[in-house]
Amino acid sequence: MASTKLIFTFVIAFLLSLFISPSHSFWSYPPNDDGLKVSAIDSSKVNLSLYYDTLCQNCSTFIVANLTEVFNNDLITIINLRLVPWANAYINKTNNAIVCQHGPDECLLSTLEACAINVWPNVNKHYAVIYCFQFLAIEGKHKDWKSCFDTLGLNKTSVLDCYISGNGTKAMRYTAFQCSFYKSMLMKLAI
Repeated sequence: MASTKLIFTFVIAFLLSLFISPSHSFWSYPPNDDGLKVSAIDSSKVNLSLYYDTLCQNCSTFIVANLTEVFNNDLITIINLRLVPWANAYINKTNNAIVCQHGPDECLLSTLEACAINVWPNVNKHYAVIYCFQFLAIEGKHKDWKSCFDTLGLNKTSVLDCYISGNGTKAMRYTAFQCSFYKSMLMKLAI
């Protein structure tokens, strides 16, 4: 029974994705009126969004061991890949703070990843940073995240500026809005 409900939910989510135009802001990162970048969407590609917890071992392993194959096998040429570091986070209604399932370190890394996505909209570039963060998470060294920028030869200043300015938090809040929207749509369809 539970597996039937799960399959039904995935089918409904897939059907919803067919009816939501790529031009809608629900696919792209936050609207650029907040100073955030919006990624261009190639309508000839398949849209794929991956919502994940930054410090979840299974999510990290999937990103490092499995998702890499999308790039290694050139599937990225036919996919609009959207990485969303949110999954089981929520906004506390009392103090309006973002709360992450695996604590403050996860919120920090998720916000930094949202900033990397914003600073480098090219999926090949921000995936490299996310891959590095996730690799460190698997090894229990997530606090060494700054080393990823040196390893990849990327300037961390733009990502840190995004984080300090609050644009990363804006991206996270926008993601929360998207998650609520899709969840409410699925709940309405499942009833």
